[in-house]
Amino acid sequence: MTTANAYPVTQTIRTIGILGGGQLGMMLAEAAMPLGYQCVFLEDNAECPASLYGKVFPSEQLDEFIAAADVFTLEFENTPTATVEQLANLSKSGNKQGMFPPPIALDIAQDRLKEKQLFNELDIATVPFMAVNSEAELTQACDELGLPIVLKTSRGGYDGKGQFVIKEENDIKAAWQDLKDAVSGKGSLTSAPAPLIAEGFINFSREVSIIAVRAQNGQVRCYDLVENHHHHGILAKTRAPAVGTSHLFQQATNAITTVMNHLGYVGVMALELFVSKDARGNDYLLANEIAPRVHNSGHWSIEGAITSQFENHIRAVVNLPLGDTDNVHPAIMLNVLGQYPDINAVLSIDGAHYHSYHKAEREDRKIAHITLMPNDVADLEPALAKLVAILPNKVGLDKKLAPTITENQAKTLEETNSTEPNSNSALEDTESSVKDSSKDALREALLKTDKAQK
Repeated sequence: MTTANAYPVTQTIRTIGILGGGQLGMMLAEAAMPLGYQCVFLEDNAECPASLYGKVFPSEQLDEFIAAADVFTLEFENTPTATVEQLANLSKSGNKQGMFPPPIALDIAQDRLKEKQLFNELDIATVPFMAVNSEAELTQACDELGLPIVLKTSRGGYDGKGQFVIKEENDIKAAWQDLKDAVSGKGSLTSAPAPLIAEGFINFSREVSIIAVRAQNGQVRCYDLVENHHHHGILAKTRAPAVGTSHLFQQATNAITTVMNHLGYVGVMALELFVSKDARGNDYLLANEIAPRVHNSGHWSIEGAITSQFENHIRAVVNLPLGDTDNVHPAIMLNVLGQYPDINAVLSIDGAHYHSYHKAEREDRKIAHITLMPNDVADLEPALAKLVAILPNKVGLDKKLAPTITENQAKTLEETNSTEPNSNSALEDTESSVKDSSKDALREALLKTDKAQK
């Protein structure tokens, strides 16, 4: 039980109210506890993962939830904007300490069309796109953007849901039939009428993301770019840092900082990006979408960064100084989907860190994640192979895997004294890319390894 003198006299915030009680809410609460804060949750599932760390209020007890907390945040961007606006208005009236992030961030993130339009307004490059309200407009989009295209609901849908890839003209009618109800608001993935969005295909070498945190005073701190691999639309693996991306880091930080400042954002945000090449063969980034919350591609930061994304989000929400976002050691994070592995087998792998979400097993459900961070970076790839071998659901990871840093490559770097400029590499798992970017990539990883060992 919390005693009357459990908090410093100057601490005006004691309890954080989190909208949602899934694994992100659980990990936020885990980060809040060492800082001296409790959490409560607005969540209709009484046995949600976050219930291990604080009281859970169902949605019909919103008033009780509000009364129990001093400041508010969220773990899921599809939280009803009306609730977020209500909590934000409480802070304006002085009754509560704030709602972070602000409602406008939810409004943008919940609508893919608005999101792309905002990127373009802020001079952040995206794939070509068009709004679609009818089958005729879909046909026009296919003509103007060129096939193939991806047709998506502009609102609702996640982890690959609410999408249709149109590869040829014969797919147009099927795609429209599959997603048309979203336009009228009848679809199960949307709660209100909203146009579809057609996105042109573009050649890209890999998917990356950057996570940043913005404080209430406007300070922004960014984590390293990471590389993400998806399986059927669900994140399967994140490599941190993304090998050979130092030349793209400034573009990524500029983009996410611009978005956060424009929205008056407070807390952690993720920006998902594609790496493509221009006509001269130079790498550049295309913005895909934002996530106004802590993000799956940042789970590695619990062990792999000086300050995790979860702790930094809590710091921002309660107005504490932000923590150092440096990556202290290369790491790979894998999602566990559907079925739990043998924890004894997982933890027998040196450098494996296991995080259970305390969820029931269900097909394609995110029920845990595992971060691999062996002391010697040369052991990272062998550890990954061992882990993939024991996962019940390998989510495509048993196919050809992109290499990290091998012992021979590490020796090559150690023997190299030159300071060559960053290379514009193509796919990481191609032979030419390893040749072009190895020195830059290995130098980054070894420097971070050396930092961790010190």
